Amino acid sequence: MKKALKIFGSFLLLLLFAVGCQDDEHSFGDLTAPSNLELGYTIVGQSTENPNGDGSGNAVITAHADGAITYKFIYPDGTFDSNGSGEITKRFTESGVHSYEVTVIAYGKGGTSTTGSITITDLLSTFDDPITVQKLTGGATKVWYWAASEAGHLGVGPNTVDGNNYWASWYMAQPFEKAGSETSSCLYNNKLTFTKDGNLIRFSLDNGGATFFNAGYVGVAGGSQTEDTCLAYDTSGQKTVSLEPKNSVVADEFTTGTQMKFSDNGFMGYYIGTNTYEILEITDNRMVVRAVQGNNSGLAWYHIFTTEDPYGTPDPQYNTLMWADEFDYTGAPDSTKWTMEIGNGTNGWGNNELEYYRAENATVSDGTLKITAKKETYNGYSYTSARMNTHNKYDFKYGRVAIKVKLPTGGGTWPALWMLGSNYETTAWPACGEIDIMEHVGNSQNVVHSTLHYPGNSGGNANTSSATVAGVSDGFKIYELVWSADVIKFYVRDTETSDPVLIKQFTNSTTAHPYFNWNYFLIFNVAMGGNMGGTVDAAFTQSAMEVDYVRVYQ
Repeated sequence: MKKALKIFGSFLLLLLFAVGCQDDEHSFGDLTAPSNLELGYTIVGQSTENPNGDGSGNAVITAHADGAITYKFIYPDGTFDSNGSGEITKRFTESGVHSYEVTVIAYGKGGTSTTGSITITDLLSTFDDPITVQKLTGGATKVWYWAASEAGHLGVGPNTVDGNNYWASWYMAQPFEKAGSETSSCLYNNKLTFTKDGNLIRFSLDNGGATFFNAGYVGVAGGSQTEDTCLAYDTSGQKTVSLEPKNSVVADEFTTGTQMKFSDNGFMGYYIGTNTYEILEITDNRMVVRAVQGNNSGLAWYHIFTTEDPYGTPDPQYNTLMWADEFDYTGAPDSTKWTMEIGNGTNGWGNNELEYYRAENATVSDGTLKITAKKETYNGYSYTSARMNTHNKYDFKYGRVAIKVKLPTGGGTWPALWMLGSNYETTAWPACGEIDIMEHVGNSQNVVHSTLHYPGNSGGNANTSSATVAGVSDGFKIYELVWSADVIKFYVRDTETSDPVLIKQFTNSTTAHPYFNWNYFLIFNVAMGGNMGGTVDAAFTQSAMEVDYVRVYQ
């Protein structure tokens, strides 16, 4: 009886299996590949007067096949688009009149497919941006990094037709802000490589194994976090970058007019669900891009990149005190160390400054140097102040400079702690070089700037970075320069024992940048108004920059 039951049970299982297989076969359906694939195209703007189109390079490609579910359009540069409608508008960006063969794959049930191709003939694209290609790739290959030391290297603002639609008005990351947590520090490991390959631009992203994901996209990497976070993600492989006319709400005066589109869902280090980035600014060593978040068209993200690796060069060690002024005396600044500069220079010291420099405005008392800017009429000027330098009394090459300072207040004040190449009289600025350790303007109270001026990057086009530092006029901060043949770094710290904040880093070179590899001297001053100081507050009467000490180590 038990044997009979066992046989009956086995028969029943086989019967159920057979029925189940029949049901599966029925639900899977016919596996015949899509048929009757028909392809077509229309050149946008084509007319009797414009047989090659309107110059946009756009073509509308259509595909239809019986039994097709999705279509994949593969272009000559290896990029592709996929959709279910069978219609795609593609912009071809090679300048001039060209023909393009497009391969189309129609997919049906179970992965079956039918392939065909069509040639788009004599399509005109008038868009060409060789300057961006050169700056992006250097004519060969160029590596870009997040400008971690620059305020606003990651930021967000509204994507709106009116108002602030070209800068990060809602949020700007502070220098190295993301380095402080393991959930965000991966951002600064990104290396973005752009390579000119004939008429194409290739792109690769080395993320060090992890990508910084926007909270709305953590699921792409299998995460479930509710905040932005770093997750393991594979970015290997090479993408193709197409340069196109920008398609955004940004006014022409605030953009280069060019946008980048990355193939195969390529992105620029911070995953926000887009592959299109508008280039707002680009130089040989700095790039600002804007991108609209993929799942929120109201958000525009801003990224700033540099060609300098934020972690590339360790600080040289300079610990031997070579020169200092502790200002532990009373009266005028020590004349064996300082020379007072008098007057307004040429055209307001070349900056349209409003003050007249007098020796009397610099005094030492109670352990600090005080450079006082005053609203007073003197020698035809409405303001007085002081400017002092160490030229021919202490000139030096390389080292660490530490200056402990409390900054003045008032709109229009422009204090500076800076250095000029000692050969400035025979090698005209900017070829002599200028190193601005710290500059501040009273019209932007809690922002400090560190800047390099040299041929090709001077004045309004100088190589500069800034940092937001609270309380710069409430108490003393320490501004530091680390300068060697290999690197120039600028820091600010609250006290001698607190951790420094990196404001800027620059890769030095005795061959590429000879102007940063000879003797310099120190200059302290407080300017009024001018190109950077801006409008002077009508209520301003006087304010002083106080210096506790200046020390040079080598």
